[in-house]
Formats: sequence, C-alpha cells, structure tokens
Amino acid sequence: MITLGALTPHPPIIVSGIGKGPDLAEAAETIKGMQEINRLLAADPPETLIVFTPHGTVFSDAVVVYGDETLSGDLSGFGLQRIWEWKNDRELAAEIVVQAQALGLPVLELDQNLAKKYRPQGALDHGVLVPLSFFTPEWAEKVRLVVIPLSYLPLEELYRFGTTVQAAINKLGRKTAIIASGDLSHCLKPGAPAGYDARGAEFDQKLIDLLKDVKVKKLFQIDPVLLEKAAECGFRSIIMLMGALDGTEFQVTIHSYQGPFGVGYGVASFKLTGVNRKSLLEDIFEERHKGLEERRKEESPPVSYARKTVEAYVKGEAMAEPVGLESFMNEKAGTFVSIKKHGQLRGCIGTTEPTQKNVVEEIKQNAVSASTRDPRFDPISAEELPDLVYSVDILKPAEPVAELADLDPERYGVIVSQGYRRGLLLPNLEGIETAEEQVAIAMRKAGIPEQAEVELERFEVVRYT
Repeated sequence: MITLGALTPHPPIIVSGIGKGPDLAEAAETIKGMQEINRLLAADPPETLIVFTPHGTVFSDAVVVYGDETLSGDLSGFGLQRIWEWKNDRELAAEIVVQAQALGLPVLELDQNLAKKYRPQGALDHGVLVPLSFFTPEWAEKVRLVVIPLSYLPLEELYRFGTTVQAAINKLGRKTAIIASGDLSHCLKPGAPAGYDARGAEFDQKLIDLLKDVKVKKLFQIDPVLLEKAAECGFRSIIMLMGALDGTEFQVTIHSYQGPFGVGYGVASFKLTGVNRKSLLEDIFEERHKGLEERRKEESPPVSYARKTVEAYVKGEAMAEPVGLESFMNEKAGTFVSIKKHGQLRGCIGTTEPTQKNVVEEIKQNAVSASTRDPRFDPISAEELPDLVYSVDILKPAEPVAELADLDPERYGVIVSQGYRRGLLLPNLEGIETAEEQVAIAMRKAGIPEQAEVELERFEVVRYT
C-alpha cells in the first residue's frame, strides 16, 4: 500500500516568499525536482503522508511518533507568515508504535503530555514544512500526516523500524507515501554551514550513486568518519525509508542534485514496481554480527582482557585471568579503556599516570570504570555486552610543549591545563585532523573558556584493538 517514496531536501531558502530571486534561480534544479515529486504524488494521491524528519524531537535511544490530533506549523522564523495544518493519522501512528514495540524496538507515541516536556513549541519543523510547501493544495490538503523524527539508534535498528512502518501500513490497508526529509553534505564550499571539507562532495556522490544503483546494503558500509565529515542530516531518514521499502522492488529516479549554497540537495523518487524481493533485514544484521565476531577473533591480549573484565564485572562473575600479558606485569603506565556500541562511544575512562602496581591492574581498573562510572553514560547492562567494541591505550609519559605547532593529533594526545582544570584527548581519534580541533575539544572537556590561555602537554600512546 506504499505508493511512493521520496528523498527531499528542506532548505527554507528554496520556498517562494523566503528565498529571493537570485537564490531561487541558483536552486532552480532543486525546485524543479521538488515540483516533479509533487507531480508524481498528485497523479496518484495517497491517503496519508509519512515524513521522516531530522529536525523534530530527536532522541538518541528511541524513535518517537507524534501523537497530536492536529499537526501544524509555520516558517515565520524564516520570514514567511503562513500556517500549515493537517490532521494526524493517529490510527496509523498508533499501529506503527504497536508493530515496533512488538519487535522490542524503543518506540513511543509522543502524546500531548510528553510533548509539553520534549516539544514545548508544539509545532512542525522546517524538515516537514519545506517539502510539504511544494505540494499543491488540490491533493495535499486532503491527506493525513504522520511525522516521525529520526533517532540515533544504530542504523540497523532504524532499518528494522522502517519495516514496522511498512507492516503497519499494510495491516491497515492505508494508501501511503513516505517522505525522507534531509539535506546532504553541509560543507561543499568555503562559507558553508559546516565550513569546507572535500569529503563532503565525496559523501554526496557516493550516496547518490548507491541510491541510483539500489545498493541498499552498501549504505551500511559507508565509513562513519565520512558521514561525520560530511555533516549531513539526511542519511538516517534515508535508512528509515529503505527499511519501509524492504522486501519490495522499486525503481529509483534521481531528479536533481546540486549544492548551490554549500549544502547538498538531493531529490529522488522511489517507485514501487509491485514485485516482491528478498528482505534484506536478516542480511544486514548478519553482516553486523559477523563484523563483531571477526573483531573478537583478532583482539589483542590487552583488549581481550579489558572486554572479559567488563563482561565478568557486569554479570557479577569471577574476574578472568590475564592471558598473554606477561610483559606488562612489571610495567607501570597510565591507560585508557574506550568502549563503543554500534560506532558510538559508550564509555571511556583512563589514567594519565599509573595508579596501580602494573599495567594489567591499570587496564582492569579502567575497564570497570569505563563500563560503569563514565558520568556521560548509564552503566553498561548485560544485554549490551555482545554489541560492544573495545580499545586500550597505554600512555607514554607526557612532555610540555610551547605551541600548537608542536602537536600532531595523529601521533600525540594532548593535555590542556588551566589552574585546577585539566582536559585530555587521546591521539588518532576519528574526525579530528588538526591540533586546533584537538585542543578545543580538550578545553571543552575541562570546562576551560574558549579564549583562555592554557598549558599544553603532549604524549604518545600504544593503541591496542
């Protein structure tokens, strides 16, 4: 019962009444692409439009579905005095929640009570309103709306959530179109919202090529660093849309792509052919599990010991004996244990100088602390253990440096100090390429004001994975 899927950008500047003549002319290809999406929808109007938006009430650990009776909003913040309003398809919204919760996914309907706490403005964001502003009233005013902000759950879970959207649509027999709202790279040229980074164009080209060739599984293989460097906001909306189209054949048409203001705008339609295909859900999760198993087999002794220490501590079992760590028994050094889950940091605690009788005990102490005492995160639960990835850094003594030129974020970690405040950042971290970035992040971690003068130290590490 899904009639069409679409990828649409959402820059207010392409909306007539906000963008001026030169702006609209510069974005003419994008506007033409949006008009083509409107034409496709008008030719076979849906009963309900679902919009995945990156700018609504976004949770890191859950997906929310808006539960308002009426969904409305305006773009007055961008200078356009017009109000849009639609009835919410609450029956479909509720069924999506039911289907998702049945699979154990953390999904909830954001009812009016929760909305007061998490969405106090009570209005639709521009990620919804800009695409819908291009749809002609003759058909668009008759549809009902379901709005679902993206989430920072793992990509595989967002794809699974998309399959529950499809299941809910089919169960109710609802004729539905789905809009994946999102801009692509925000760093295509100097002066762009996220500054300039050559990898922005690389990401956009890769994404457009994968969509055009319907290489859905390869979307999950895009380098997370490339995603971060691109500073995009549409990728997760696309993953949710791909999940909603799982098990069906569809034809992809790229109607336009351009980056007139340093931000990538892609417009694409996904037209279902009515032919079923094998679901990719099992393959996608199998690839994730296979990757974790391979990593476990290749773990170094320090990492294996850190992992087994965390697993034993969380489960309340006897601690594992260290294996292959004899050379560390007579050494002392500070260590850091880092834990990630689905590519996202889950805990990181360490010591800059030795506090235990040897490196093995240092790893043990910091592994337990990283899993249960990192103030940024809840303690790790037993259910999470199979999905965790570890690394161990053994620090060499720090040395003072006089200026940024003495730093190299790939080779050296940095310690910044101002009085009693002290911040540390490890070397060779994903996404950090300059000493300026490295020092700025370390200062933020220490609560040191941006323009303050600090003392700098650098140190080298031996990293184990």
